[in-house]
Amino acid sequence: MTMNVLGQLGWTVAYPGLFYVMVVYTSQAFVFVFLPFILYSFYRFVIQLTYFPWAYRMRRVLREYPWQLLEAVPSGLGKHPDAQEDGMWFELRNPADFDQKIPLVFIKHHRSHWWLKRLEGPRTKPHRRAQIEPLWFAGDPRFLAVVAAPGRGGTEPKRLHLLYQRSVFDSRSVPENWAANTSDVDRARRAGAVHLDGTSQTHA
Repeated sequence: MTMNVLGQLGWTVAYPGLFYVMVVYTSQAFVFVFLPFILYSFYRFVIQLTYFPWAYRMRRVLREYPWQLLEAVPSGLGKHPDAQEDGMWFELRNPADFDQKIPLVFIKHHRSHWWLKRLEGPRTKPHRRAQIEPLWFAGDPRFLAVVAAPGRGGTEPKRLHLLYQRSVFDSRSVPENWAANTSDVDRARRAGAVHLDGTSQTHA
């Protein structure tokens, strides 16, 4: 978060700063030299802003669910047979039924390119796959979770990414039947889940 705040300040200064230097200190011949940098700084300024709402959501998840270290978590780049969404995924165990497997799909692809290179696929290099093993996981795969890669010798998480079922934030999406009880739903709400009224529940 600190690096993103500093980055946001940097891009906020860079955009008007480069524009000012181009207008005041250079001739028209240098417009095409400065223009790509100005446009890129404006693009990064806008993209950087989109990170903060997701960082806030990750913070809520991490306040409610403890980190776990999971070994050999199945993943893939194509559509999972049990997922409504099409995209890369991790497959987790259902906390209510250990034999049932739940796919968590990367619905939002912002900041997911790093993960794309490391999930299981025909072209994934072993040393890259090893960079996300064991997987840091905090959450409930029936609702939402934060995943992270091991950093600094595996002693702390890095590259945090929020994963969620679409029905958690989209009221138009029909939730799956994963036997969540009232306590599970309440905990997911505290972690930031919004639309859980239609979630199939068992009584606690």
